[in-house]
Amino acid sequence: MSGAKKYINRDLSWLEFNRRVLEEAEDASTPLMERLSFLSIVSSNLDEFMSVRVAGLQDQRKAGYIKSDFTGYTPQGLLKRIMKRTTRTVRQQYKVYRDLMRLLSREGIELLSVKDLTTDQRTLMKAHFQEIIYPVLTPMAVDVSRPFPLVHSKEIYLAVVLKPEAGGEDKTVCAIVQVPSILPRVIPVLSGRNSRRSCYILLEDLLKENISLLFSGYEMEAVHAFRVTRNSDLTLNEEGAEDLLQEIEKELRRRKHGLPVRLEVEKGMHPHALQLLRDELELWEEDEPLEIDGPLDLSFLSKFASLLQNVDHLKYERIEPVYPEEFENADDILSVLREKDVLVYHPYESFEAVNDFILESAADPDVLAIKITLYRVSVNSVLIQALARAAESGKQVTVVVELKARFDEERNIAWARLLENSGCHVVYGLVGLKTHVKITLVVRRESGALRRYVHVGTGNYNDITAKLYTDAGLFTSHPGIGEDASALFNEMTGYSTPHDWRSFAVAPIGLKEKLFELIDREMEHAQAGRPARIVAKMNSLSSQSMIDKLYEASQAGVKIELIVRGVCCLRPGVDGLSENIRVVSIVDRFLEHSRIVAFAGGGEEEVYISSADWMTRNLSRRVEILCPVYDAGIRSSLMNLLRMNLEDDVKARKLSSMGGYIRVHNEAQDPLRSQFAAAELGRWKRSRR
Repeated sequence: MSGAKKYINRDLSWLEFNRRVLEEAEDASTPLMERLSFLSIVSSNLDEFMSVRVAGLQDQRKAGYIKSDFTGYTPQGLLKRIMKRTTRTVRQQYKVYRDLMRLLSREGIELLSVKDLTTDQRTLMKAHFQEIIYPVLTPMAVDVSRPFPLVHSKEIYLAVVLKPEAGGEDKTVCAIVQVPSILPRVIPVLSGRNSRRSCYILLEDLLKENISLLFSGYEMEAVHAFRVTRNSDLTLNEEGAEDLLQEIEKELRRRKHGLPVRLEVEKGMHPHALQLLRDELELWEEDEPLEIDGPLDLSFLSKFASLLQNVDHLKYERIEPVYPEEFENADDILSVLREKDVLVYHPYESFEAVNDFILESAADPDVLAIKITLYRVSVNSVLIQALARAAESGKQVTVVVELKARFDEERNIAWARLLENSGCHVVYGLVGLKTHVKITLVVRRESGALRRYVHVGTGNYNDITAKLYTDAGLFTSHPGIGEDASALFNEMTGYSTPHDWRSFAVAPIGLKEKLFELIDREMEHAQAGRPARIVAKMNSLSSQSMIDKLYEASQAGVKIELIVRGVCCLRPGVDGLSENIRVVSIVDRFLEHSRIVAFAGGGEEEVYISSADWMTRNLSRRVEILCPVYDAGIRSSLMNLLRMNLEDDVKARKLSSMGGYIRVHNEAQDPLRSQFAAAELGRWKRSRR
């Protein structure tokens, strides 16, 4: 079979995922405020996709690269397909936006245009403009003596077309004004039309209305908004960088000058301004500006929804994470882990358990060392403060900080410096590899010996995302896992030959091979007539070699069920290739982020949690782990979670062999919404009680 028939293109699959997010904004059963948030996520997702994936394809096109990828697409052909689908999605996105604005108006909330303001409102808002906004603005003329200014990525600007007032030269000129991102984009209208309605206006609309105050002696011919997305991927020469931190700081400064990838313009933009932008940004002829019929950058909707008062009835019912019952009545967490392993599943169970694990270890005089990997950390992280205090108290604290976590580089640099100043040993990982593993090791002195306690997670050590993402975390003092954790940190921080792992499988060398070994074993079980089944949950599946291995297992009779939230390049249900493979995707209130894989094992079931998606970068260019779950009760709990995902018939979509997604419906039973069912902890922890 040709590549196009065997595989789904990664970037086109991602666009299908973003389309599923848009469907949540379209869904009338989703609460109104949540629909606004989903619409916001569509925009922020697309921004990142353009600044990284599309930017890479454009680089290949400019370099004259014409080779097809394993799915059969050349960069040029793929770019055309992407832009066609993107334009269609954006058009639908703004249709949904207008529908949601009408629904908001029925709830007494209005986002007004200038023409909707009363005379009194205009007077009050003009005063607000002069006092709060005007002093911040900087008009930038574009002429022979003043070249086109640097337009920052993903910021909103106004292109102002001007003519001198009567008596001056009859010459059209242009100026640029940045809509200041330091100010709130949504402004309350100071006088509503009646007290029962909440009215707002966008900052750029208020700026347009008063723009003439910036250009005395000129007549306004046109004012339109535009926005540029630049290439934001970092190109690091790690081999030649004596100081990785300084190298990344240098690249972050270069990011501001990345080549333009996409130009969004307000509908009806003046042709003079449009031509100026095309010329100055040096866009390729085929890279047509994206004309937007509405406000640019709908990612503001998420903040807007969070600012509104008295709208709880338009949101999901609040779910308060519960503290894990295994720890709730215990004197300390480590005493529990001496007796048994504990699974914590976020966001239904609180991330405070992870914080407490570090806090207690930092305060325990018998704890000698704490080692942890940090990839993306929240702004006010309790963990950072606890690690700093532990180092200041004399403990050996080692922190492997991944500086190259995309778009979190600046924050991670700040944490790295803070930790270093506190006395922590800060390591920036291995040259050429991202450290994506999520693991903590605590070494404690007990009865004249040392004991290791480990936390292994599928998600980052981030208390904010732990309330928004589904992730599993395993606490254990299992000797094999503890020994492997020590060896893993030794490899990441020093010179160490590959370890003979007792429990872990570690990427970039060994994890994919371990998965292949487990898949081969399932094939042997299938051929011998024993139970043979693979259930795997992940964010993305795009590794060609992994997909080929799953195809091989399907043809050998192994039943394979995959829960893949985002990108999936595998085509399920193709006769003679993948008829034994089923793929579902769940897009719902929380971002499905956990990585769990289970093998029937001929009747001796094995379950693993992992930091790795099944993508080429995760399996060959990152430090990742696959960790076995030894506790039978925890294995059962994880299988319950997988089972609920597979039986979801409310928010699950099934991937067809043609690459499209179809909602799953089961008329024969009560509907099951897996995220809501998981919120009832007894539904998945029942076997452990």
